Amino acid sequence: MAAKKFVLPFDEVSSKDSDRVGGKNAALGEMIRALKKQGVRVPDGFATTADAFRLFVRENKIDKKIRAEIRRLKKGSKSLAAAARALQALFLKSKFPEQVEEQIREAYRELCDRYEKRAVDVAVRSSATAEDLPEASFAGQQETYLNISGEDAVVDACRKCYASLFTDRAISYREEKEFDHLKVALSAGVQKMVRADKAGAGVMFSIDTESGFPRVVRISAAWGLGEVVVKGAANPDEYMVFKPLLGRNKTQPILEKSLGDKKRKVIYARNGRGTRTVNTTKKKRKSFVLNDAEILRLAKWACAIEDHYKKPMDIEWAKNGDKGEIFILQARPETVQALKKAGSLKTYRLKEKGKRLLSGLSIGDTIAAAKACRIQSTRELGKFKEGSILVTEMTDPDWGPIFKKTKGIITDLGGRTCHAAIVSRELGIPAVVGTGEATKVLRDGQEITLSCAEGDEGFVYEGLLDFAEEKVNLKKLPDTRTPIMLNIASPGGAFRWWKLPCDGIGLARIEFIIANRIQIHPMALVHFDELEDRDVRERIQNLTRDYKDKCDYFIDKLAQGIARIAAAQHPRPVIVRLSDFKTNEYAQLIGGEQFESREQNPMLGLPGASRYYHEKFRDAFCLECETIKRVRNELGLKNVIVMVPFCRTLDEADKVLHLLAENGLVRGRGGLEIYMMCEIPSNVVLAEKFAERFDGFSIGSNDLTQLVLGVDRDSAELAELFDERNEAVKDVVHEVIRSAHKKDCKVGICGEAPSNYPEFAAFLVKCGIDSISINPDRFVETKKIVAKAERKQ
Repeated sequence: MAAKKFVLPFDEVSSKDSDRVGGKNAALGEMIRALKKQGVRVPDGFATTADAFRLFVRENKIDKKIRAEIRRLKKGSKSLAAAARALQALFLKSKFPEQVEEQIREAYRELCDRYEKRAVDVAVRSSATAEDLPEASFAGQQETYLNISGEDAVVDACRKCYASLFTDRAISYREEKEFDHLKVALSAGVQKMVRADKAGAGVMFSIDTESGFPRVVRISAAWGLGEVVVKGAANPDEYMVFKPLLGRNKTQPILEKSLGDKKRKVIYARNGRGTRTVNTTKKKRKSFVLNDAEILRLAKWACAIEDHYKKPMDIEWAKNGDKGEIFILQARPETVQALKKAGSLKTYRLKEKGKRLLSGLSIGDTIAAAKACRIQSTRELGKFKEGSILVTEMTDPDWGPIFKKTKGIITDLGGRTCHAAIVSRELGIPAVVGTGEATKVLRDGQEITLSCAEGDEGFVYEGLLDFAEEKVNLKKLPDTRTPIMLNIASPGGAFRWWKLPCDGIGLARIEFIIANRIQIHPMALVHFDELEDRDVRERIQNLTRDYKDKCDYFIDKLAQGIARIAAAQHPRPVIVRLSDFKTNEYAQLIGGEQFESREQNPMLGLPGASRYYHEKFRDAFCLECETIKRVRNELGLKNVIVMVPFCRTLDEADKVLHLLAENGLVRGRGGLEIYMMCEIPSNVVLAEKFAERFDGFSIGSNDLTQLVLGVDRDSAELAELFDERNEAVKDVVHEVIRSAHKKDCKVGICGEAPSNYPEFAAFLVKCGIDSISINPDRFVETKKIVAKAERKQ
């Protein structure tokens, strides 16, 4: 009779074996067996079985003692910490059954032979039989031991993994999730270490972790072992890849590359066992961990893993510094977005403004207002006041007892995949991580508002600000014949609205990207060496420090912003309006004062088309053209349509179209469409001739109303006169639709009028408008209004 197997090589394990080796180890075996042919690399190793754990418990006669300790804990006669210490001690002083220990040693020797080494360095990871389920992540509840070498050390690490099943955080977590402690077994996974200490490692998700947008891969990366990313001990690089265009010819759909400071890294300890944390060199801090080819390879692997498991996945990876190879270390189901109900959408918005104190990465999309509670370490957890917002440097699983009591989390360190981020998503509370200085800026007991409802960037405001929460049932929205599109300014906000059943983006404003992400006047980048203000030079130098060519900074940041917006709706059309700043707005950008003159009436001065071919600003427009080319050609987002604003005359239209063509943006080539804003009376009078030059019009109802009625749109005294429903305005709107349609030119509208005034929406429908574009928070109401108008026709 064959001896019972207490140890299984990973290549003999599949996803069906999670009850034998836990979810983590089952996933490793499944990937080795099923995804090797697709090039997905997983380090070799083996796993002890649940039977081995149960035999360990039984032969050491500690099962009764475990039951007794749990009873004392439930009765309250023993504290959680004391119970955990007692339970772990039971395991640590126990011995492995002889046959289990021998099988562990034999499996380790075979692993050494495979790598032709006397003592292979391995990671010994805990894999509980109830972990990594869709309803519970068990993130960091049990221990992992890195850089273990030698038979005795491996056996000892496996024993420690068993003991970690009863850490205070693991006990508390199972209590909260109502798992029976005695029905959970543990498997120790022993896996060849990847020399990430000489390269880098991180985490990736096959879904946008904040919005649930399913068509991107998010990757975090830091130098050294991946522990620094998971624990949030450093702010990592962040990369985002658009899945639908992966593998397409000549496209590199990397939507975003953000350089983290990566101040610390985890490497092997000098004695050859364990690990230690050290500071990262200045050169490494300023360098990306992954190159573009590696980012794309990891994204392809994430897609392959997701396709195999048929669900979004949370994946750890590492790069071998010796040979430059990348490996997948583990994969588990994503546990937050996967459980959110389809067909509904919750939105949050601030109803008042406040002084901004801090910013960082936003986790989730909610808002919290409460007093700050600053905690420096786990020794101070008893000081935490329930209902406060936790402020700390970083968190780890030992902070578990207070997470349920907090309204939000703010940290100095960490990226989107750090422990604080994972926990806050799971609990549905907002977090702003990686602020850099929260523990210095915020006072204990200070009233603050934490907002994650404004896109990728999260903000902390002074005081308790009022905010609104709205739940939208998307299943009950009526269908409309008229396409309803969105107006979007913030790239970070684009993914928030992906669930809305819209027909694309009718107006993507790039001014927000320039003002908030770029911040610098484009001409100050083109003529940096000629800048007169020393302080301006220093600020620009600091912002562009990662770019050899300062103009690349502008193109790169703008391309990333536009790409995010375009990807959110791909393959539906996304109409990107070229820059439409006025001179006074441009002057507010860093370095802008030197290049902008003071105009008496900036609204009628140099906004839009006139600026593009002006000798003073032509070079800035060329940067915008280069950006659009990159988004369409290199990233592959051909759904981007270009729109020219404030084009006064036919001659001006010809000049801009010629300049676009000179810069490689030829109307019709590669399917490129070019639209024009219709916002000046001359656009209406000459609509048929403009329609011969452009593929479509978008009516800017605010400016058109202002110029038809001669009313300053910003004048409080004339507010009653400013009304899109005025007969003169309606006449010009009807006329431009009629004229454009005569030339087979499409006409849409981007403005608030259709949602503010139901009768105006009905009028547009009657005129045969081709599309209506609206701000996202007015989408649902506008959809209903248009549907009602269509029914009445």
